Amino acid sequence: MGYSVSITEQTMKLIIIHGPPATGKLTVATELARMTSYKLFHNHVTIDCAKTVFEFGTPTFWNIVGKLRFDVIAEAARAGISVIHTFCYEFGVDDEHFAGLISSAEENGGEVHLILLHCDDEERKRRIVHESRARIGKLTDPESIGRPGKKIELSRPFPGRETLIIDTTGTSAENAAEEIIRHYGLEQDL
Repeated sequence: MGYSVSITEQTMKLIIIHGPPATGKLTVATELARMTSYKLFHNHVTIDCAKTVFEFGTPTFWNIVGKLRFDVIAEAARAGISVIHTFCYEFGVDDEHFAGLISSAEENGGEVHLILLHCDDEERKRRIVHESRARIGKLTDPESIGRPGKKIELSRPFPGRETLIIDTTGTSAENAAEEIIRHYGLEQDL
């Protein structure tokens, strides 16, 4: 007796959540993953992998990080697996990398949705010292927020793409995730 298996082709959705440190990218992404069953592929996964072999911050290190991200996203798109990715995008500096993330999904049949998180600097200073950040090697220096000197653009949307902007200062991760689901019409797990 033979069995017939019906495979439903599902369009992969790549949700990219970006913004400055301590705006809640991973917290919101974790909640969104819980509500949708999308796979969470946050930026420290590839950073931690590459740092086991290459010195952090070197050109080779960032090259490997990019390749890992692009390859995982492309394979997920081909397999119809929806993914949430987080990273701290610097306007102008990271444009090529951001475009690579988008094309890795779209060139393999995926859809891309962008979310930019903002948060009041005083709230970010309060959040940045949380032990959960230190545990996974994130930035934990409150003096890094609002520091005078070189102007780094971490709060701008990626040019030419629709971006949902959410202020997380007084918004829970659950409410932010619900807003993302509503805005982009994502299927929610019940």
